[in-house]
Amino acid sequence: MMDFPGFLKLPLAGWIDSAVSWIVVNLGAILDVIGDVLLGVLVAFERALLWLPWFVVLIGVAVLAWFAIRKWWAPVLLGGFLVIIGSFGYWDLAMMTLALIFAAVVISLLIGIPTGIAMARSDTFAGVLRPILDGMQTMPSFVYLIPALMFFGLGKVPAVFATVIYAVPPVIRLTNVGIRGVSQSVIEAAKAFGATSRQILWEVQLPLAFPSIMVGINQTTMMALAMVVIASMIGARGLGMEVLLAINRIEVGRGFEAGLSIVMLAILIDRITHALAARQQHTKPSH
Repeated sequence: MMDFPGFLKLPLAGWIDSAVSWIVVNLGAILDVIGDVLLGVLVAFERALLWLPWFVVLIGVAVLAWFAIRKWWAPVLLGGFLVIIGSFGYWDLAMMTLALIFAAVVISLLIGIPTGIAMARSDTFAGVLRPILDGMQTMPSFVYLIPALMFFGLGKVPAVFATVIYAVPPVIRLTNVGIRGVSQSVIEAAKAFGATSRQILWEVQLPLAFPSIMVGINQTTMMALAMVVIASMIGARGLGMEVLLAINRIEVGRGFEAGLSIVMLAILIDRITHALAARQQHTKPSH
């Protein structure tokens, strides 16, 4: 009497298992194409970062930090983070981690910005997609590893796939918010001058929404970095793998060095992208 009635049990797990099995069996060719694309993007970034001499990357980060923040300490501090990571012996692993982040962010932007635009232009689509985005952001990130493994097996591809799912919601949401936040009077003025819907989107709404989109890019990048350690559990090499190995072998020092390297990468990426977003906000044209 006190137990929950069995006839009310919802067999959601079985339904999802059946759906995943059907996708693997019937859409294998499409999954192979998606996997090849994801792997190609990741390998391109990884080869580029590993090919560049360390001092070129260091100078590039310092210049970007100065351009974004315009403070004398920015290139010194953020460049110093890379020097410290290299002194730990983690330069190549840090470049692999950055390659994974860059690949995931690029793919997230290619998916997220058009989706955000579609949300802004259709209340019905926004109403359908909003709870899906809520679920994507609140679902434990470990859950994403299960379909990633089912679809692509172990390695770099499922790591990118899981990272994209986890990281894409912020750029979708903030693209939608930015476009919806454009003043109606500006849009009406553009229409009065004979602008088409496409011209209004590209020449009015997107430029005015760009600061909000930049904040979305910042958040997407940070969420991609948050998946680094989790992605290492399915074969993604990088700093996350070092943390995982240190946990398995109970090597506290090794784990601290790898964890500190991830923290410094996070600060570096966050400061630069946040400063770029803030500069866009300050230079945003008035309505």
